[in-house]
Amino acid sequence: MNQREEVRDEMSDGDMHESQERDAAVGAAVRWSLVVFVAGGLIAAGTVWWLREPARTLATPPSELAAVKVREIPAVRIPRVPFTDVTAEAGIVFVHENGAYGDKLLPETMGGGCAFFDYDGDGHQDLLLVNSQRWPWDARPPGDPATLALYRNDGSGRFADVTEAAGLNVPLYGMGVAAGDFDNDGHVDLFVTAVGEDRLFRNTGRGTFVDVTHAAGVGGGTDEWSTSCGWFDYDNDGDLDLFVCVYLQWSKDADLVQDFQLTGGGRAYGRPQDFAGTLNRLHRNDGDGRFTDVSAEAGIQVFNPLTGQPMGKSLGVTFYDFDQDGWMDIVVANDTVQNFLFHNQRNGTFHEIGMTAGVAFDMAGAARGAMGIDAGRFRNNDAVGIVIGNFANEATALFVSYGPELRFIDEAIPTGLGPATRNALTFGVFYFDFDLDGRLDLFAANGHLESDINRVQRSQHYAQPPQLFWNAGPEQATEFCLVGEEHSGPDLRRPLVGRGAAFADIDSDGDLDILITGIGQSPRLLRNDQQTGHRWLRVRLEGVRTNRDAIGARVELDLAGRTLSRQVMPTRSYLSQVELPITFGLGNHHEITAARVVWPDGTVQPIPPPAVDQAITVREETALRDSNGGEDPR
Repeated sequence: MNQREEVRDEMSDGDMHESQERDAAVGAAVRWSLVVFVAGGLIAAGTVWWLREPARTLATPPSELAAVKVREIPAVRIPRVPFTDVTAEAGIVFVHENGAYGDKLLPETMGGGCAFFDYDGDGHQDLLLVNSQRWPWDARPPGDPATLALYRNDGSGRFADVTEAAGLNVPLYGMGVAAGDFDNDGHVDLFVTAVGEDRLFRNTGRGTFVDVTHAAGVGGGTDEWSTSCGWFDYDNDGDLDLFVCVYLQWSKDADLVQDFQLTGGGRAYGRPQDFAGTLNRLHRNDGDGRFTDVSAEAGIQVFNPLTGQPMGKSLGVTFYDFDQDGWMDIVVANDTVQNFLFHNQRNGTFHEIGMTAGVAFDMAGAARGAMGIDAGRFRNNDAVGIVIGNFANEATALFVSYGPELRFIDEAIPTGLGPATRNALTFGVFYFDFDLDGRLDLFAANGHLESDINRVQRSQHYAQPPQLFWNAGPEQATEFCLVGEEHSGPDLRRPLVGRGAAFADIDSDGDLDILITGIGQSPRLLRNDQQTGHRWLRVRLEGVRTNRDAIGARVELDLAGRTLSRQVMPTRSYLSQVELPITFGLGNHHEITAARVVWPDGTVQPIPPPAVDQAITVREETALRDSNGGEDPR
């Protein structure tokens, strides 16, 4: 036996023992596996049986359900208020001249301002229409130059052209207008913006105007393109200062060299994104007929923090004391860049807070193509809404702030305004109470820039119907209801290339009529023919210590447990001005329980509760208390 066999024999006994132990372990494992397998099968079978067994009815008695409380929403019944086109009947013969000759220069599609104001002091609202003109390089045979147009109202809603007699037959490439008594002499003056030098016309009080632009120092640059403008007293010194929106750094050469094209071919109007931004202007009234440009030191010049270049592309402006501190703030609508909100610091300066306040961008953080603008207490409480008309496919904005905190939220969608305005390209926009029910409604003038837009965007049209929104109240699911032709009549809804828009009571019947301007066409004057039976009150204020027009003052009326508050602010809409008097709709209320005026300097002046259905004038009280407690009449 060799050595290897000996080793194998020596190990065989031990190996055999270990093999037996392994066999026993394997056998035990197999048995347990069978047990587990059988148990698993039984569990699976039981589960299938349980799932397939019909549901058993429990014998538990049913419990009584709590009653469901459903909030009852009153039925919305939009009032029928017909608006009638009375343009020709009223004697308005005017066609806007935009100078278009085929090269499609951007200013040709952006003008069309208008203003209602009482230029002759007879208590009736007259009308100024801003015109542009042909370009100096236009090769067409020259015609009569286009000029401003002033129409005098006889009080019944009929107008006479007094342009030449008033000295306003002035040719310029006009854009917007602001009406205000800057020298506090009781006669309303005019400031007109333009492509090129702006103009200031002083009202002589004898039915004529005098150009005082150079003496006043408010003409701006000859290469500037100014748009909306407005008078307000930013420093509370009792006279009106002037804010001017400046749009783009524009020139003919810069426009033509970019060769803007429509999809599918053809020259197009340029995009604002392709032009540099600008700086707006603030002119402080020095009280002697002259103004000082305080734009830089006042803080209203905004620069891009990344490039250091001017940021503004401003088209709309209005003024409001948003934080209720007695000092007017400024809100500016910008085209394709962020909107501005200038908070008055009460020391002659402003702080731009548009981004932190929530009005700079839309909810996605994007800038929109903003044009017209207005602000007001549309819910008759502390909520203030800034409404801004935007470009096509961008809904109108409704930034709402509650109280003086300067925090705004865009409520256009939940109020119903957003979906109804998405397809419209909105320029002029303003609040007014068209049915005199005591709630502020909304009006929008719409129209595209491109006459051929329908060829490349089937949802868009050059001429677009204006939109009227009835304020149904905050308790309704849809707060702003679009008024259809069946409720407004066909004249209001007829499409036009709308731009500026304003309102006034042209026929002294207590309700508010509308004027819309159009690019290269006649304006449309719409008479309000409402027959709701609602009561009303018109209030005209006359300042003494504060500015004569009382711009920035508020009138508050108490009636039946609620307060109506309206501000004297003609600067609103797009390139336009509304009338100075305030019209209150009172609904079915026949009695005003209390009334007061909050003058621009914060002084509260109670007035005896006036009777309804009339126009009143309230003059600012001048008696002040001197240091000895006596009255100091000033």
